[in-house]
Amino acid sequence: MRLLCLAFCLVAGVASAAETPIPEQIDAAIVAKMKAEEVTAAPQADDRTLIRRTTLDLVGRTPTTQEVEAFVQSTDADKRAKLVDRLLASPAFARYQAYLFEAALNESGNGKGNGLRDYLTTALQENRPWDAIFRELLLPDETKRKGSSEFLRPKLADADRLTTEVAVAFFGVNVSCAQCHDHPQVKDWTQDRFYGMKSFLARTFDAGGTVAERSAGLVKFKPTKGPERQAKLMFLTGAVVESDTVRELTKDEQKKEKELADKAKKDKKPLPAPPFSARAKLVEVALEPKNADFFARNIVNRLWHRFLGYGLVNPLDQLHAENRPSHPALLDALAKDTIAHQYDLKRLTRGIVLSRAYSRSSRYDSESFPLESTFALMQLKPLTPMQLATALKLANTDPKTFDGLKPADAEKKLEQIEAQARGFASMIAVPTDNFQIGVSEALLFSNGDRVQRDFLSDGGGTLLGRLKTEKDATAAAKLMIETVFGRPAADGEAKAFAEFAGRRADRQSDTYRNMLWALVTSAEFRFNH
Repeated sequence: MRLLCLAFCLVAGVASAAETPIPEQIDAAIVAKMKAEEVTAAPQADDRTLIRRTTLDLVGRTPTTQEVEAFVQSTDADKRAKLVDRLLASPAFARYQAYLFEAALNESGNGKGNGLRDYLTTALQENRPWDAIFRELLLPDETKRKGSSEFLRPKLADADRLTTEVAVAFFGVNVSCAQCHDHPQVKDWTQDRFYGMKSFLARTFDAGGTVAERSAGLVKFKPTKGPERQAKLMFLTGAVVESDTVRELTKDEQKKEKELADKAKKDKKPLPAPPFSARAKLVEVALEPKNADFFARNIVNRLWHRFLGYGLVNPLDQLHAENRPSHPALLDALAKDTIAHQYDLKRLTRGIVLSRAYSRSSRYDSESFPLESTFALMQLKPLTPMQLATALKLANTDPKTFDGLKPADAEKKLEQIEAQARGFASMIAVPTDNFQIGVSEALLFSNGDRVQRDFLSDGGGTLLGRLKTEKDATAAAKLMIETVFGRPAADGEAKAFAEFAGRRADRQSDTYRNMLWALVTSAEFRFNH
């Protein structure tokens, strides 16, 4: 009854985001839509599935055997919230979420080194608000925030692409279609809007490896009809900023700025910001209460997609009036809640992963599945490269190596395993919504010596090394399945593996290696479910 009352309040627009916990806001809206569409929800996931899912999503790895058993055996009514809070407090949370944000901010893959990821890791460790991160990436100061310029700097050679990528990353709208003509289906996306956004960014340039900005600038464009036009400083909402700097630089100004740039390069110092910074004005306008919906709705939608596997608005870069959210009131409520709580990403993340929508099973006992937009069940999510590589390292780590470790020591060991996995992660393609295993990945796992060397060795501290001393094939199979999948062997699994091993008793090490390879290349391992 309480959920239905909350759902009514959300739909009616009277629920206070500040008063209603995020999980309740979410579950009220999801239940209301399922009821309206006569959709039955999947049951809640079991504990083993839930700890695997949550650990993968928050810190980018599978849980250890000890973590799984402790969670499953706990009778604490708040064990799920305590699990989430422990993972959010882990240094691995900041590292893994920084990895995901870096991928989202650099979709074109034009960044070099780890400067941006290092900046993001530090920002997330400090739980810096998302609006502060936005401001620091658009107005970077390397003397205070090292790595902050690595979002803009690699994109400065192409102002059109810079405009598109800023709009997509922070506002959830791809305005690139409006470069050549007004969008035929989205009335808001006109050439004025695209070139208006470009006007905020086109003055930015690379001054010897640092991000600098000219004191004035003019963007012109040719509309589909009529003469060439001069663009205004115009935000996506149509808000216009008036400034006398919307003009061409004079020759004297060009000469002076070149002298300043040459001096700054010689002194290895960044150029100072101009008296009027168009980029700073973009940040200011974007965060004004009357315009902030774009910014807030985008981060809510991206985090929702990250954890639920499907956005409230899809595709993620089409957050416009002609593409309605599946749950409009919920998206608005979560955006308002996010603004009201100073863009606290940890708070928003915690709320999403503690909802019943997040903890539903991915299994659905019916011949027909409900639409993804109902969120009646959890979507299968292919592991990210970092998740997959780290999970592979853990799959061949002897669980005994974690026995008796203090939490800090276990955390340190897991960080070492994560570091060892990074090289392999760079060889795996980032999955898209329409995921299919690519040819390169299939070949890598089928006949790549890197997989054999990194994940199927039988040295000290490895699972395969321990299994070399195991004489009972059934016990070996049970240990392998529990270590890899985080669950006991199902009926028939251990028996089938033992029979397979029995037929190859003369080459036991190779047999166990083949069995482990079969497990880690299975769909159950490759997906977060």
